Amino acid sequence: MKTSFRFESAINKLYTAFHNKTLNPDDCKQCAVGNILDNKDNWKHLTDFHGSTQLNYVGLVHQNLGRRFNGYTPVELLQIERAFLIGCGYDLTTHKPLFKPETLDDSDLFNGLCEVVALLCGLDGIRDIMDCSVLFGFEKRTLEPQY
Repeated sequence: MKTSFRFESAINKLYTAFHNKTLNPDDCKQCAVGNILDNKDNWKHLTDFHGSTQLNYVGLVHQNLGRRFNGYTPVELLQIERAFLIGCGYDLTTHKPLFKPETLDDSDLFNGLCEVVALLCGLDGIRDIMDCSVLFGFEKRTLEPQY
């Protein structure tokens, strides 16, 4: 399967961060986007709320100028971060921007990572590399109720 440089780079950085235990949703430099952007936190200035996909003025300027950060647009970066937080078990609502889970363990981080990988695949137009349904020959189907 042919993938883009940005995809390969992002996957390698996330893999390394997960196994080095430097993947942390509460740290802008160590979250999914922070790791993709070489452990920098500049991206947090693209929005006003952690977990939001709404660009602020700075984010809109970068988006409208066509800027990319390690291959990703500001909108894509916010989508990646949101997917990571939701996968980790954070509750993002309209009333409060972010509800943290009481505990966060490796399985939560792995779930967040899976959500990010699925989104990265979607952004690059490739099938989800974490989807094992192909391996098992599984096809989604709807079960009809039996009465």
